[in-house]
Amino acid sequence: MNRFVALVASLLLVTAGCGSESADRNGPTKKVTLTVFAAASLKGAFTELGKQFEAEHEGVTVTFNFAGSSDLVAQIQQGAPADVFASADTKNMDVAITANLLEGSARNFATNTLEIATPADNPAEVNSLDDLAKSGVKVVLCAEQVPCGSAAAKVEEASGIDIKPVSEEQSVTDVLGKVISGEADAGLVYVTDVKAAGDKVNGIEFPESGDVVNTYPIAAIKGNVGDGLAEAFISFITGSEGQAVLAAAGFGKP
Repeated sequence: MNRFVALVASLLLVTAGCGSESADRNGPTKKVTLTVFAAASLKGAFTELGKQFEAEHEGVTVTFNFAGSSDLVAQIQQGAPADVFASADTKNMDVAITANLLEGSARNFATNTLEIATPADNPAEVNSLDDLAKSGVKVVLCAEQVPCGSAAAKVEEASGIDIKPVSEEQSVTDVLGKVISGEADAGLVYVTDVKAAGDKVNGIEFPESGDVVNTYPIAAIKGNVGDGLAEAFISFITGSEGQAVLAAAGFGKP
C-alpha cells in the first residue's frame, strides 16, 4: 500500500510540473486565418508578403482571393468572408465605403501604370499605342468596370485612339494569359504584370501611360478576424517591408 501511495504522489508531482510548464508557455498558440481579397495584379507581391507576415506572426495563416477589384467588392457585398480588401483603384474602394463595408479608413499603398504586352515574338509587330488600333491586330483589354479597363479607356480618350478589342476580360491576369498563349496579339496590362511575366511577353512602354496612374488602397472589412490582425497586415503592407517588396515588383509609391 505504501508503495502505491508513493507512486500516486510521484505521478501527481510530474503532472503538476507539466501544468506549470504549459502555464509558463501561455498554453498552445492560437491558430488564426486572415483572409485577404486583393486585386489580381497584386498576386506575386502579396503572395510573397503573405509568407513574410506568417513568419512574423506565429499561428497565423494568410489566405488570398485574387480577382478583378470590381468582382471582389461585389463578393464582399454579397457576404463573402473577407478580413482585408486591397483594390487596384480608388473607384472600387469607394464602392466599399459607400456600402459601409469598411472598419476604419482606407490607406493608399501603391501605384501602377499600363504597358502594352505582346507575345515574346510579337507576331503583329506592335510597337506603339497606335498599332493597337490597326486592322487585323487582335487586342485584348480588361472590361471597363475593372481598374485596368477603366485605365485603358482613359488612355484611349487622352490619346484619341479607338481600340476595338476582340475580348474584354474580368482581370488583368486574364488579359496577360491570352497574350502569353498567343490568343491575342497584344493587351494592355500593368507594368508589374509585364515584369512578372519575364521573357514570356514583350513589353512596350508608351508615353500616354504616365497620364493615367492607378492608386491602390487597402482597408479592413467589418466583422474581420479581430485581435488587430487585419490592421497589423495593413501596417505591414504600408510599412518598410511591404513597400520594399512592392517596389521590387515594379509598383510605384502611393
